[in-house]
Amino acid sequence: MAAALRGVVAIDGPSGTGKSTAARGLAERLGAGYLDTGAMYRVITLAVLRAGTDLGDPAAIAKVAGSTDLAVGADPVDPVVLLDDADVGAEIRGDEVTAAVSAVAAVPEVRELLVDAQRQIIEGVLADVGGIVVEGRDIGTVVVPDAELKVFLTAAPEIRAARRTAQHSAAGRAVNHTDVLRAVDRRDRLDSTRAADPLRAAADAVEVDTSELDLERVITALLELVAQRDLVADRAREG
Repeated sequence: MAAALRGVVAIDGPSGTGKSTAARGLAERLGAGYLDTGAMYRVITLAVLRAGTDLGDPAAIAKVAGSTDLAVGADPVDPVVLLDDADVGAEIRGDEVTAAVSAVAAVPEVRELLVDAQRQIIEGVLADVGGIVVEGRDIGTVVVPDAELKVFLTAAPEIRAARRTAQHSAAGRAVNHTDVLRAVDRRDRLDSTRAADPLRAAADAVEVDTSELDLERVITALLELVAQRDLVADRAREG
């Protein structure tokens, strides 16, 4: 009998903690939907860059965001990301977008726009399949403050930088570990000190340190938390 997630699992944390891969893996194991909210901010950032918009002009950024046609899939096996109906899943992970996304995500109007869109997606998935794993930086604090389970993933900065360096190398991009560590520290500082919806753990979030855990052990830890909250329904029994 297939197990199914009931409700929302909110997974927050800084870059390099394994949020995306763990959240996708958890959603797939539980037959749930999946939403990468960070991808949505990256799509807006790509649109801003393509428009040649000044990253220091919040009003101009908000204008681009309001006219951007973006779509993200909720299938953890194939979470497609579209900008103007074109797949930009690879492009939004590039260095240029990564360097600019914090500035774009700090604009209150952008956050308001995307939080509303994220809540609509979540509501649709809950109505359709009953459960969703949502990952980002403000899920448990802003997007879904009443989520049935909130998890905040952490890891030592050196470990996170090493993971990022490995990812870049696997993608064929030459990087320096020291430069990546500086970029990780800079992203942490920008995300945690922004005025609008800063990165922080919800008061009732469960912290999971992934520094010494591989992907399978992280997913196992998340599955245990889901079971403890009794969030797994039996599809055959419920149907």
